[in-house]
Amino acid sequence: MKIWMKYLIGITLGLVAAFILPLDSLQGSSILSFITEIVIRIGRYTLIPLLFFSGIMAVYRLNDAKLIGKTVLWTVTVIVISSLLLTILGFIAIVVVKLPRIPIITEKVSQATTLDIQGMVRSMIPFSSIDSLSEGSFLLPAFIFAMIVGAGCCMEHSNLKPILSLTDSLSELFFNVSTLFTDLLSVGIIAIMCNWTIQFRNIIKSGVFTPLIIMLTVIFIVVAGGIYPLVIRLLCRGGKPYKVLNACIVPFITAFFSGDTNLTLPINMRLGKEKLGIRQRTNGFTYPLFSIFARGGSALVVIISFVVIWRSYSTLNIEFFDMLWISGTAFLLSFLLGGMPVGGTFIALTVLCTMYGRGMETGYLLLKPAAAIIGSFAALFDAATAMFGTYIVANNTKTIEKHRA
Repeated sequence: MKIWMKYLIGITLGLVAAFILPLDSLQGSSILSFITEIVIRIGRYTLIPLLFFSGIMAVYRLNDAKLIGKTVLWTVTVIVISSLLLTILGFIAIVVVKLPRIPIITEKVSQATTLDIQGMVRSMIPFSSIDSLSEGSFLLPAFIFAMIVGAGCCMEHSNLKPILSLTDSLSELFFNVSTLFTDLLSVGIIAIMCNWTIQFRNIIKSGVFTPLIIMLTVIFIVVAGGIYPLVIRLLCRGGKPYKVLNACIVPFITAFFSGDTNLTLPINMRLGKEKLGIRQRTNGFTYPLFSIFARGGSALVVIISFVVIWRSYSTLNIEFFDMLWISGTAFLLSFLLGGMPVGGTFIALTVLCTMYGRGMETGYLLLKPAAAIIGSFAALFDAATAMFGTYIVANNTKTIEKHRA
C-alpha cells in the first residue's frame, strides 16, 4: 500500500474516533494528549542520527562533486526569497481582505514572553560537540557539527576511508530505520488526528476564528497549487511541479495535524529520494536547512494574525509604515524559530505584540484559543516550502536521478 494511502486511512480513523469515543472529558483529553506526545517523540526518535550522518556524507559528496558552493548558494537564495515571498503575500492578503474583529478579552499575564537571542546563539555552539547531538528539538547544533565533520573528511581522503565507509553505512542504516518509523507514524497519526479534531472542534465552535481559518486555507491553496508550481516552471528546466505536489501529501498531513516542523523532516527526506529522485548528497544537506530556517509560513501567519489583533483593538486604518515594520519584523523573526518546532509561530506573535507596544502588549491573548490551528497552518506552509525548495535546488544543481526526474 502506498504511504499516502496509509496516512489517509490514519487521519480518517482519527476523525471517526474523535466523534465516537468519549474523549471530551478532562481525563480522556489528558490520556489522548499523552498518547499524541509519545507518538511525536517516536516520530523524532531517529531524527538526530539521521541528520548527523546524512549531513556528513552530504558535505563530503557535494565537495567531491564540486557542488558545495552552488548548492549552498541556491539553498540560501531559495530560503530567503521564499520567506520574502510569503511575507509579501501575507502583507497583501491582510491589506486587501479585512477580517472581522475578535471580541476583546481581559486576562492577566504574569510575564511578557521574549526571544532569548543570545541564548539561542549560545545553544548553537554548546560546550561539547556531543551535547549538540543530545538536543532533540533544535537541529542546528547537530547540523553544524555534521558540517564540520564533513568538512574534515574532505581534507584528507586516504586515511579516512574506513571512517567514510562506516559513516556511509550508518547514514543508510538510519535512513532505513527512519523509513520504518515513518510507516509506523501512519498508525500514530490516528491519535494525532483525533487530538487535533477535538481541539479544532472547540476552536471553531464559537465561530470567532472561522474567517481567519478560511483565509489561511485559501492562501495555502493559492501558494501550494499555483505560486510554487509556477516558480518551478520558471526556475527548473523540465520541472514537474505537480509531481512535487503529489510527493507533498504525506508531509502536508503530518505537518498540519501535528504542527511540528521537525516531524516532517525524515518524511521529506524519504519522499524526496523515493518519489522525486533527489540524491542523498542534496537530500541530507538541503532539507535540514529548510527545516531550520525556511519559516516564511510562520511570517505570513504572524502578519495576518497581528493585523487581526490590531483591528480588534482599533477602528483606525493601520499606517503603511506600520505595516512595513510589522512585515519586516515578522520576516526577521521567522529565521529565529529553528529551535521551536512546535509553538514557535505563536511565540513570534507574542514577541511582535510586545515589541509593537501601544497598548497591544497582551493582544496575542485574543488568538490564544486558536494557537494550535495557527501553528498548524504555519507548519503546513513551511512543509510546502521545504519540499518545493529542495526540488528547485536539486534540479538546478543536477542532483536528481534521471530515471525518476
